Amino acid sequence: MYDISMEKNTIENPVAARSWVKILAQYREPDTVRSTFEIIVTLVPFLALWTLAWWLLSVSYLLALPIAIANGFFLVRIFIIQHDCSHGGLFKNRKVCDWVGRIFGVLTLTPYDVWQRTHLMHHSASGNLDQRGIGDVYTMTVDEYFAKPFFGRLRYRLVRNPIILFGLGPIYLFGLQNRLPLGLMNSGKKYWLSAMGTNAMILACLSLIYIFGGSEPILWIFLPTMYVAAILGVWLFYIQHQFENTQWDTQGDWQVHDAALHGSSHYDLPVVLMWLTGNIGIHHVHHLYSRIPFYRLTEVLRDHPDLTSKDQTLTIRDSFHSVNLHLWDPKCRKLVTFSNSRSTDLAL
Repeated sequence: MYDISMEKNTIENPVAARSWVKILAQYREPDTVRSTFEIIVTLVPFLALWTLAWWLLSVSYLLALPIAIANGFFLVRIFIIQHDCSHGGLFKNRKVCDWVGRIFGVLTLTPYDVWQRTHLMHHSASGNLDQRGIGDVYTMTVDEYFAKPFFGRLRYRLVRNPIILFGLGPIYLFGLQNRLPLGLMNSGKKYWLSAMGTNAMILACLSLIYIFGGSEPILWIFLPTMYVAAILGVWLFYIQHQFENTQWDTQGDWQVHDAALHGSSHYDLPVVLMWLTGNIGIHHVHHLYSRIPFYRLTEVLRDHPDLTSKDQTLTIRDSFHSVNLHLWDPKCRKLVTFSNSRSTDLAL
């Protein structure tokens, strides 16, 4: 077995980042039985809760609503399965991965091929200051922010406001942005077919729900479940890269393995939440080797505790602090608040 200790195997040593890839390669192979099992134990409860909520509508809307809200967590797990399919990590057969991803993309209102392309772009450029804007939460440097005129800074503040970012942002992302192949409008018919095909299937599903149940299941089950899942999804994606000790560099200093290992967080969630979110909180390992199936990420940390660093490990309590961090300061190499980015007389 390859001995990473020969290359100073600590997560704090950026030189070792590339070396971890050789170690992590042994975890990349999916287990078809396990992958199928994970799909079943995710999809069956999701459909069961949908059915229970629909039945409860005949009793009281207020009984159906909490079930729909709770079901948002299973929809997040469905998204994680779709996410793993996009990396070709859930089944050995790539076509099986893609078609499972496309089917689940209807449930998550996400055109699979479009999202797959933009997400892979995110992986290939994460932490690169010269390649921001696709598949990420746009982040300015301190100098960029203060170089903006008043309304430019105001706009950035509004976009980063938690109410907009986690309240309105999920509605825009999953309700509007995903309806078109934005970012890939001129990249070929594949992405238009993905977006329009997903839209057609969503419309067909909603039509069937309306035919058999009227508008109530849509208003009291479909929309609450989607909204909760969308909020959770945006929150997770934000926390995965927006934390104090993340890492950003310009093209000349940027290295993909360093950015993956040091620019992604380890969101240390309680066991139940870790399961419901498909271990995506172990994000630094995922970014370093994206083809590892989500159910093997805990195995990686168990075998290699060196991949756990206090600088990038966040608890739920820690993660709330990250909401106030908005600007990358290249001088101190940290994500900082607006108030700490410059003296108060320069602040907006």
